[in-house]
Amino acid sequence: MQPRDLKASQFASYPAQARELAAGRVALLQQLPLGFLPLLLREIIVYDWKFPPERSDLDHQLAYLESRSPAERRQLLANFERLRLSPELESYDWVNEPGQFSERLTTHLWATLQIDAFRTAAIDYVRTVNAAAPPAPLAMPRLSIVVLGKDVAENKYKLFRKLRPYGVYFNRVRPENGLRVLLDAVTARAQAHPSPYRHWYIDGGSEEPVSSAGLVRFSYDSLSAARGTLQEKMQKTFQSGIGPEAFRTMLARMRPAELGLGDAPDAVLSRFQVSVLTEGSGTQIFSTTFVQWAAREAFRRAQPLTLLLRFAPRQRARPMNELLAETQRKPELDPQGSLIDADMGSYYTWLNQQRLAGMETSSFLVWFENHDEALAIGPSLARATESSSPVDLEHLVKQVS
Repeated sequence: MQPRDLKASQFASYPAQARELAAGRVALLQQLPLGFLPLLLREIIVYDWKFPPERSDLDHQLAYLESRSPAERRQLLANFERLRLSPELESYDWVNEPGQFSERLTTHLWATLQIDAFRTAAIDYVRTVNAAAPPAPLAMPRLSIVVLGKDVAENKYKLFRKLRPYGVYFNRVRPENGLRVLLDAVTARAQAHPSPYRHWYIDGGSEEPVSSAGLVRFSYDSLSAARGTLQEKMQKTFQSGIGPEAFRTMLARMRPAELGLGDAPDAVLSRFQVSVLTEGSGTQIFSTTFVQWAAREAFRRAQPLTLLLRFAPRQRARPMNELLAETQRKPELDPQGSLIDADMGSYYTWLNQQRLAGMETSSFLVWFENHDEALAIGPSLARATESSSPVDLEHLVKQVS
């Protein structure tokens, strides 16, 4: 089927908001090239479970396409129109399975040496559309806080070495009641500027109690049942001998109900949690990977103003069949190895924060839990410096807030 043959009734299986969005723009969708339209439908079909910034971006993209004249639209999408598609792709059910179409399209583009042309077309398109809508000013400067090293009694590893060139390293931090100070700080930010999915707390162990309803929060332990179910499915799939592409498709089609999350009160958040567990490599079995990937995806999709991450000990590396049998045994933990993982994870978290709008006013704080080491980065703080003056975490929070 070609885009020109599209009808509103063909979106009947889409979720409610996505169906309304697509059916109301059939006239526009009919004019888009087949090398582009299913990729747009891949975003539309999950509209009901997108975070506000994602919805805003998609709304803007559709409005921008509608606002162009037919000639301008053809020029904008000309490189997608030039892609040579196979008869199999053209006959695929790209309306109801746009995600699977995208995977097949990628394979086809690589096989026919068109992947570079597609990448250039995508970059040019995104740049043009984004230029038409400069980012809105933030309600408050962005702040990320990372807590690492839980249960590590003594450490000889040099922490924050990749972050030290960008901020102040503190080596005499008073650790008393430190975690509660940080939790109270992010709670206060959520209360001061309430907005859906703008303030997050993700824990690699068990969540600490917090009082703010405006704080999105979940943990590795809170998803233990879902992870156990997924691990069992993965183990059975491995044993069945199917190939990697079929395995990837199985994970991509996973839904919250299949992992016991179907009754979750927040469908957007439960879908996000499933995506963390099914799209991240190792998020199902290593708590440090879970936290790092969840933070990456939260930044990419929800663009939080406040993010508190707490890394906890992960299980020690073992053969895959043992790692996937976590629910059947008590895993052996590796606090020291987890500290090193989390140290690198904190650096990646800062990099991901820097990719968002408002980077020039954003701040970052990382603390070695229950110890005297921390590092702070912010617009008012010097770079590549060290402080040996006694300081408590409450004071550091004020410096970066």
